[in-house]
Amino acid sequence: MKYKNEAQIKKALEIDSWRNLSKDKMIRFAAMMPNMDTEVALKIVEQFPAFKDFAKDAVSAIERAHESTLSANSQSQEHVQRACQEVRDILRGELNKDNLSWEEKKFLIEQIQETARMQFQKDSENKQFLDGMHKKVLIGATAAIALSVAFVGGRVMAESKDDSDDAFDS
Repeated sequence: MKYKNEAQIKKALEIDSWRNLSKDKMIRFAAMMPNMDTEVALKIVEQFPAFKDFAKDAVSAIERAHESTLSANSQSQEHVQRACQEVRDILRGELNKDNLSWEEKKFLIEQIQETARMQFQKDSENKQFLDGMHKKVLIGATAAIALSVAFVGGRVMAESKDDSDDAFDS
């Protein structure tokens, strides 16, 4: 069925007003778009603040999740850094004792070096984690933008192509 006006679309969605368009019905609306007259679809989307809000909400949810993950990651990193520093402080205190054998001093120095290696390793892991998180946020934001472009623009482009194909058939 080709929807030629807003009334037909509202009836199919079982709504009286675009303000009644729930997220579930928004998805149904998007699925119906290929069967809508392009001008009607564009007029509806223009009236449809929920669509813009939906896209903004999707991006905001991605940002909140990212910030929460970064905050937890930052706290974890600080804890690791502090723990390594405390261990080195203890080892340094032991190293300052006068009655240590060469083997004991060597062991303490190796332990200090090991905490530094652990700290550098954690820092490298953290940088890889942050890089991965950054990529996920970019993918999520790109998907939200692509959804909004596809939602409106994809239909317009397809309709324009159909119109130009029709012109060649004449």
